Amino acid sequence: MATATADRPNKVDVTSINPTRRKIRIEVPRETVDETLGTSLDTLMLEAELPGFRKGRAPKRLIEKRFGSVMKQQAKDQLVASAYQKAVEEQKLRVVGEPTSETLAKVEVEAGKALVFEIEVEVVPEFELPALEGVAIKKPLIPVTDEMVGKEMEKLCVQEGSLEEREKPEPGDYLTGHAKMTGKDKEGKEATFFESDGIVVQVPPADKNGKGMIVGLVVDDLSKQMGLPKAGETVTIKAKGPENHEREELRGIDLTVTYVPARCDRIIPASPADLASRFGFEDEAGLREAMKQRLQQRVLIDQQSVMRQQLARYLLEKTKMDLPQRTTAQQAERTFQRRRLELMYRGVDPMKIEENIAELRRQSAAAAAGELKIFFVLDKAAEQLGVKVSEQEINGRIAQMAMERNMRPEQLRQQMIQANQVGAVFTQIREHKTMDAILAKAAVTEVPADQFAKEMGGAGGASA
Repeated sequence: MATATADRPNKVDVTSINPTRRKIRIEVPRETVDETLGTSLDTLMLEAELPGFRKGRAPKRLIEKRFGSVMKQQAKDQLVASAYQKAVEEQKLRVVGEPTSETLAKVEVEAGKALVFEIEVEVVPEFELPALEGVAIKKPLIPVTDEMVGKEMEKLCVQEGSLEEREKPEPGDYLTGHAKMTGKDKEGKEATFFESDGIVVQVPPADKNGKGMIVGLVVDDLSKQMGLPKAGETVTIKAKGPENHEREELRGIDLTVTYVPARCDRIIPASPADLASRFGFEDEAGLREAMKQRLQQRVLIDQQSVMRQQLARYLLEKTKMDLPQRTTAQQAERTFQRRRLELMYRGVDPMKIEENIAELRRQSAAAAAGELKIFFVLDKAAEQLGVKVSEQEINGRIAQMAMERNMRPEQLRQQMIQANQVGAVFTQIREHKTMDAILAKAAVTEVPADQFAKEMGGAGGASA
């Protein structure tokens, strides 16, 4: 592929639209255009098959006539991608999200002519960090009580319980079936946005006041809309696409979820004695002691987490910046990955994690802006403090999360690779190390847990 050279550089002009948006005008020389078109034609002549000619033997004029539009489009795609990437690197632009252009689709590649196009990008905002030393932080002293151990035992009994199939569900039971989510696309046409078997939906228990989750959407009146369907019955759920959904085409639109349960199950909790035997303990007391030790480790994590949350709130309040105006799908997905991994790190069970993510999708625009802002602040602070992350630290974090989920580390790592989450683990560790480096220089005051809860009023700031 032809690219810019020292003899024929691309002409690049960058102008500021606002503090976080740039317009890039690029002119690719005609020599580069001609070379790219020539290369595309040569490739087509070798690979194209036309009636009456052996592969690679068709005349040049016939190839141009038959495949000219395709050849030009391929050349255009190559030239634009190469020129854009080089411009970003040379201009040292820290781009956020995907570039946009209102005119690029109309631009055509022509032999003997330079290619001129404009693209707009959003960039990382410029801002000054606040003071990172002496931040006032409260450290809650959280004892591990028998009550906490008992609740953890109840949760483990449910997680390790067995399924009892039911003919008709009751609040708290689980349905498994086929779900299809539809709505109007940008052109106003009916579209299917999601369809899959094996979708699990919990019939909202009494303490949820009718609110539940289906296909990643929080529905305030799920109980009322869904009722108590038997296997094979079709239910229709109406919902509004969350404003901060990672899929931009779903934001703010009316959605319909058609759900057909194939079966209904109730979880029958395992007994503590059975769990003790299953996990290799002599008796229930041994299992409880092991759970107490795990809870003590989790308390340390929670303690550090709430301190980081206070620090995040300080950084948000003390930092002034102009944020990119569009919350792109890429940014939203990064926010959800960040929250999901944080909850995994803190030992929250998978169902609760997905409920939290569903709530995050419909949070306010201000809250979403806070999540994006703290990402930029911690990224800059990490650079200033020289924070590094090793492969060993990534493997250790994955092993820790695997332990909380009763999984083998290699199994969780493989899942994360498939879900493209390993990079998010790197970011999480980098952010944690950055905040811990600041906390090491903070003015920390230890307070009892009940006093901490009263003084903080349940507020912890941005998730960190």
